[in-house]
Amino acid sequence: MKMTMIGGAAMLLATTALAEDTLSAVHAFPETLIYTQSFLQFVDKVNERGAGVVQIQVRGGPEAIGMFQQPDAVRDGVVDMVYTPGSFYGGAVPEKDALVTSNMSAPEARAKGGLDLIDQIHQDKMGVKYLGWFDSGVCYNLWTRDEPQLDANGNLDVSGLKLRGNAVYNAFFTEYLGAQVIDLPTTDVYSALERGVVDATGWTQIGLIDLKWNEFLNYRIEPCFFSTDLGVIVNLNKWNSLSEESRAILTEVALEHEQSSYEALQAKRDEDFAALEAGGMKVVTLEGEAAANYLAEARNKTLERMKGLMAEQPGGDANYDTLVDLFYDASK
Repeated sequence: MKMTMIGGAAMLLATTALAEDTLSAVHAFPETLIYTQSFLQFVDKVNERGAGVVQIQVRGGPEAIGMFQQPDAVRDGVVDMVYTPGSFYGGAVPEKDALVTSNMSAPEARAKGGLDLIDQIHQDKMGVKYLGWFDSGVCYNLWTRDEPQLDANGNLDVSGLKLRGNAVYNAFFTEYLGAQVIDLPTTDVYSALERGVVDATGWTQIGLIDLKWNEFLNYRIEPCFFSTDLGVIVNLNKWNSLSEESRAILTEVALEHEQSSYEALQAKRDEDFAALEAGGMKVVTLEGEAAANYLAEARNKTLERMKGLMAEQPGGDANYDTLVDLFYDASK
């Protein structure tokens, strides 16, 4: 009888150990970048709260799987989770531009139901669960090596600029600003600035110092535009295979991190701006109608791109108006 109890206890312990869910994860950017640090904080929170239930095992960043290959790797089950900009898989889910053009934080958009709709679209179109929109509320600036030129009406003149572009803002850069862009991944920009391949780039309000691009860039153009669209997606089959308790922990921590990362990065932006300006960074601000047009066209050109790409896919652009409404506060 005693042996049976011991054997039963051992079997119970083995079953419990096997019951712990694990998810493999990668992140789009190098570990040193503030955004990656935010994701790793989320991982630590999950692993602490999910001890014995669910754990996330981080494999690395773009050195493990190329940043542009990561979304497909999650879709195909090569890895379970990725923290990445939605713009890196915008061909599959063009609706991500609703986040890019948003003037709301993740908690605000979630309260309106926007993130529930985005999650369902991700599941339908890509076979992934959209777990959370992290590090929201941070917008983009144009940063230049040389003093930016304005025309007679105060509009930004980008002629002659070697402007680094990417999928986030190319519609705005090319269709409104009329820029000739050079597409480069984040990991290549430092050397491109160093060698003079580019002399201007769009980038978020924070992170320039982490990337050391401030060694070459001397001007920040205001106003800022867009919003970061960084989120966590999970392979849908993997998500559905998790225990109910695991899914609850992941969801709970993701919602908490949407709020805490938003708050933390507002403070980080202020710190970075102060440090950059102390180091000699100058600010050039568009005024009046030039500023209003700049902001309006950043949004309009990007939404036009979204609607056009949606129309080409199954389901069409039926959700377009709803997405615009759920991710934009006209009173701001």
